[in-house]
Amino acid sequence: MTTTFITGANKSLGLETARRLVEAGHTVVVGARDAERGRAAAASLGARFVRIDVTDDASVEAAAADVAAHEGAIDVLVNNAGVLGRVGPVEEYTAADMSAVLDVNVVGVVRVTHAFLPLLRKSSHPVIVNVSSGMGSFGMTQDPARIESQYALPLYAASKAAVTMLTTQYARELKDVKVNAADPGQTATDFTGGVGHSVAEGAESIVALATIGPDGPTGRFVDRSGTLPW
Repeated sequence: MTTTFITGANKSLGLETARRLVEAGHTVVVGARDAERGRAAAASLGARFVRIDVTDDASVEAAAADVAAHEGAIDVLVNNAGVLGRVGPVEEYTAADMSAVLDVNVVGVVRVTHAFLPLLRKSSHPVIVNVSSGMGSFGMTQDPARIESQYALPLYAASKAAVTMLTTQYARELKDVKVNAADPGQTATDFTGGVGHSVAEGAESIVALATIGPDGPTGRFVDRSGTLPW
């Protein structure tokens, strides 16, 4: 049975991804910073909850140790936890605002991947899915036909561009692990104020990458329609 660990899985895209993977037969471990919400989410799915704050080294290491003690290994890691960060006039952004976004969206991916890689390498078919965004794509944010070109989110967009590049570089270096990035698209979540397609539709690209076979792709950036421009 495939064992999957998902960060930020107590709500929205993370929760929907967890639900879909449980339905697909995965043993899912719900990772979340909020213990109360995380436990409730896990209970609703028939999954197990592990507290994790992706900005805290000790929390991430403790989460990996917990999974090692209970599951022993994982086959799939979904780095889903993320924040939108400050939104408003660009001249008001501070270095602290940028640091806060990067710590969750980018450094958090590195922190969690580093801690869970030994558990992934116990799998015969290890997979990492990083949840990125079309807002981090030069091609999509510069295309007037794309919704991404209609928004200015410098902090979030820069962080997601970094996530996509991290994905390609990790895919190149980790020859034994499939590493891909998923774009959920404009999804009706807290981030978008409820604007966009359904969470079920948004989770499709994440679920697709989390269920690839041994001959599946690596180093790809996709949404539910296919490969995206970078």
